[in-house]
Amino acid sequence: MKIAIGCDPNAEEFKRALIPYVESLGHEAVDFGSEDPIYANTAIALAEAVARGDCERGVLICGTGIGVCIAANKVKGAYAALVNNVYQAQRATLSNNANIITMGAQVTGIELGKCLVKEYLANTFDPQSRSLPKVQRICDYEREA
Repeated sequence: MKIAIGCDPNAEEFKRALIPYVESLGHEAVDFGSEDPIYANTAIALAEAVARGDCERGVLICGTGIGVCIAANKVKGAYAALVNNVYQAQRATLSNNANIITMGAQVTGIELGKCLVKEYLANTFDPQSRSLPKVQRICDYEREA
């Protein structure tokens, strides 16, 4: 898979550790940078690329993961989930069909971050699952707006 990865300047070291890790899992990493102090700019650019299909999934990092999550979710077709543990990383895809995960470099250690990315990328949404009506409602609302 082609994975978009971006962050704000505070999370640059975290991102630099994640990129080779994602590549070691057999994915292509696309670096969306870390220079812009306005994290929303990076989050929006990455989310647009994922929503367009330029990248299949995305990983965004800021201090807490909250700001980039909010910004990414403003992009139509982007579904970002803030993950803090392995179960959330799995369910981001399995239950919610998230195409982006977000993490906080100031609250998540890099080794845990690698585990979260690995679990997120290892799962795919099952359209036959009991979660489909819930996910579909979100997509329907987005189209109605």
